[in-house]
Amino acid sequence: DGLMFDAAGVRHLREGQSARVSVGGESIGTLGRLSEEAAAVYKFRQPVYVAEVNVGAMLGAEVSPVRYAPLARFPSVLRDISLVADRAASFGEMRLAILGLRIEQCRAVLLVDVYEGASLPEGKRSVTLRVEYRADERTLRDEEVDEMHALVVAELARVFGAQLRG
Repeated sequence: DGLMFDAAGVRHLREGQSARVSVGGESIGTLGRLSEEAAAVYKFRQPVYVAEVNVGAMLGAEVSPVRYAPLARFPSVLRDISLVADRAASFGEMRLAILGLRIEQCRAVLLVDVYEGASLPEGKRSVTLRVEYRADERTLRDEEVDEMHALVVAELARVFGAQLRG
């Protein structure tokens, strides 16, 4: 098990912008944005991000060997998904749900943007994810990517009740 980040409620960190760090299921620290209350005590005028990590435990973690992989011969296709989901749904959970579909051509899932504001319903936030699709043996056709991407969107709706932002 590698380094994992999970949503965590930490008293001095801002809710929704903090994480617990663990290695092999063992918690080794926290990180995130300092809460407004804590920042006010020190009169910070800009957002402050902090991390408290047991570096010894992190350095002692088993490291996977680096494996050589040749550069891709065929192009990737990037597709963004902007959706509205519960604030409780973390990027890590969404990423695992997408990867859990075991779509062979799905190469990466990245977080692009998170928006929380008055224009969204209470307890919701807008999340934009970028999904990379690529085949090793040929260039993917648009119809193939559309089909895979529809599966991803449907899974996010099923698991998190997420709706496409539009």
